Amino acid sequence: MYIPKRFKVEDEEEIWSFMKQHTFATLVTIDKGRSVATHIPVIIKRNEEEILVSGHLAYGNRQWRTLNDVQEALIIFQGPHAYISSSWYEEQQVPTWNYQSVHVYGNVNLQTQEELMGDLKTLLHTYEDHRQHPVLWETLSPELLERELKGIVGFKLNVTEIQAAYKMSQNRNDKDYANIITELGKESSSDAQEVAQEMKKLR
Repeated sequence: MYIPKRFKVEDEEEIWSFMKQHTFATLVTIDKGRSVATHIPVIIKRNEEEILVSGHLAYGNRQWRTLNDVQEALIIFQGPHAYISSSWYEEQQVPTWNYQSVHVYGNVNLQTQEELMGDLKTLLHTYEDHRQHPVLWETLSPELLERELKGIVGFKLNVTEIQAAYKMSQNRNDKDYANIITELGKESSSDAQEVAQEMKKLR
């Protein structure tokens, strides 16, 4: 990912927090010379210096077959993004786009059935525990689980490189910066509102 120096994020804890907050990610691999991608929820774990990202694909999705052939895969974590009008600047300038994104590269392998089941239990607890009538692994029938497991393939990626960019108008002066936040706050887009909030945190 192209990252101008002023937009590069190097704080490991900040990157970790961002990834944990945006776990609906994009898995990118190569299939016979062509890029293929799938949008999926992932689980992120770390242990000392190692970060592991795991998820699953539908058995009918050809992409899982590429995981046996590639040595490296890319997973993209995308945060809020918004159009920035140049009418919000004091001086004449061109418009741009603000965004937050983290790219992780790593060695990828298929999961064992046991690892896949562990991930599915974690996913259900993560997204169901707070609900009034949670649907958890333990509450689903063995017959249903057995049938559904046949339709998915799990993978795990050992992260070897992280690239993180927060392009949030850091290159603008204080007056422009404050005005961008104000104008974003007037937009109807929830992404624009989030970008405004993230900009407040940065300056």
